[in-house]
Amino acid sequence: MRELIIGKNDAGQRLDKFITKTLDLPTSLLYKSIRLKKIKVNRKRAEIGMILSEGDTIQCFLAEEFFARLDGIADERTVSLGRIQPKLDIVYEDENIILINKRPGVSVHEDEHNALDTLITRVQAYLYQSGEYDPTSEQSFSPALCNRIDRNTGGIVIAAKNAEALRIMNEKIKEREIDKYYLAAIHGVPAEKEATLYGYLIKDEKTNQVRVYAKNPPRGAKEIKTRYKVIATSKDTSLVEVELLTGRTHQIRAHMAYIGHPLVGDGKYGINKADRERGYKYQALYSYKLRFAFKTDAGLLSYLNGREFSIPNNEIYFTKDFFR
Repeated sequence: MRELIIGKNDAGQRLDKFITKTLDLPTSLLYKSIRLKKIKVNRKRAEIGMILSEGDTIQCFLAEEFFARLDGIADERTVSLGRIQPKLDIVYEDENIILINKRPGVSVHEDEHNALDTLITRVQAYLYQSGEYDPTSEQSFSPALCNRIDRNTGGIVIAAKNAEALRIMNEKIKEREIDKYYLAAIHGVPAEKEATLYGYLIKDEKTNQVRVYAKNPPRGAKEIKTRYKVIATSKDTSLVEVELLTGRTHQIRAHMAYIGHPLVGDGKYGINKADRERGYKYQALYSYKLRFAFKTDAGLLSYLNGREFSIPNNEIYFTKDFFR
């Protein structure tokens, strides 16, 4: 029998979710073990969906083979996190969150481009090496990113240092209580210097591209709203600030291309041969500013309400074409 004690970062989870993250236990066997009382909570019969509290004890009457992850992964991760050189451009940091300026070309999570050097591994290595994260003391939690940015897009990414901060931040993002602003260089000069664009977007999973419709969208399409404002122009390009009123895959890139102003350097939704000759390796898009605009209780993170963080224009590679 093994006994697991629920720590602060484990609390608030369903029992089945916690066990899935912690042990190498097949789902069917997990539910059977709970039903047959081979997994108990506080020495009492447990329910699959019960919410765990800090200090709860879980009794597991299971074969040792199912504890391999718990016994081995912490030491392995400790070694790997100690070897990584955590290259981070930190915009803001406190005891609960970090805001990082992710550079274009860096993946946020593991993908086909680079399975090792990702933003999340850099964050975890940074926290481990600074003494704020110890994999050996955690059973189910590790520092995590709250929002994603495409590999070839730069900008502010939020990372949570503890489970409560992660839960709250994910909820605030879902409820759209964080305002996000982007800078983009686009081809041409829009007729309207400021406008809110409406439409519908549907994603093709096979090509990882989206299509935009002004009306009569196909089944499965989602409504999109994109607000832009022209900040500067230079020859045949414009610098625009874009506010995402909805957050869909490739929304800014596809919506601006749909109105005839594709992003500079964007080969997926524009033609960028000439842009590459000008030195644009990535689409000229940067998530440069965010504002915490909580409408409901933010608990542990209430102190962030109303605060705004941004990356200066002179730190964004494509703005030099407009401010010489």
